[in-house]
Amino acid sequence: MTVPLLTLNNGVQLPTIGLGVFQTPPDETTDAVEAALRAGYRHIDTAAAYGNEQQVGEGIRRSGVPRDEVLIETKVWISDYGYDATLHAFEKSAGKLGVDTIDLFILHQALPSRFDLTIEAYKALETLFAEGKVRAIGVSNFMPEHLEKLLAETTVVPAVNQIELHPYFQQKELQAANAAHGILTQAWSPIGGITHYRDSDKSALEDPALLAIAETHGKSAAQVMLRWGIQEGRSVIPKSTKATRIAENFDVFDFELTPDQLAAIDDLDTGTRGGPEPEFITLDNFGKPIPEAGE
Repeated sequence: MTVPLLTLNNGVQLPTIGLGVFQTPPDETTDAVEAALRAGYRHIDTAAAYGNEQQVGEGIRRSGVPRDEVLIETKVWISDYGYDATLHAFEKSAGKLGVDTIDLFILHQALPSRFDLTIEAYKALETLFAEGKVRAIGVSNFMPEHLEKLLAETTVVPAVNQIELHPYFQQKELQAANAAHGILTQAWSPIGGITHYRDSDKSALEDPALLAIAETHGKSAAQVMLRWGIQEGRSVIPKSTKATRIAENFDVFDFELTPDQLAAIDDLDTGTRGGPEPEFITLDNFGKPIPEAGE
């Protein structure tokens, strides 16, 4: 089937659902990407810090899907922030992916402790965008105050802000800030894979509220969470290494949640973050060298 598309603020069209490869071991990444593309995905999300960009590129080539039909998204790690360093980060990522153009190139973290480097890194993204080396630029894990500081010193409004977002952590204030600036909210961990429902020790996939909704549609809890994100206008990038689960996550376009069901999922928000606090990301505790292409 044809994947529904979202139009970014610069006119580039982004498939509503993509495959994420965070924590996917390199030796499993190629097969996962190939399986996703064969299942119908046309958006793959990776990052320099994941250490699997080369395998993403190999999976795309093996799939037989034409390069111009696949939107490749990757991220610059904080260790490569700064104008010249970020320009070189593009060369490293493009080299590993085996492409000349990256479709969506974003900053992985705000790096509040060295926001001067963040600004310079983003200005490098603006240069890459102006030169046609990337088709769209954006950010990840930026809070409203980070967006305001960035927009005050740069020219190109980010096309996306990729953030932790699932039924238990919805960041509604941040979603509103994104929308106010015409920035698409993109959800990582859209099925709550890094958390448990409410105060339970059980997986989000076992949440009775989600299972009850899922039963009415003959779907899984994971499919309900993805459908919720899609119906609320977000880009979602679930991850899996299993071909059956990858295909299941993509099978979310043949049903529709009712307004009451959407509201019931909205009510699951706990306000508790599962991933690292953006303010705590520093070069001292998260910095690591990103290898050159070919190393």
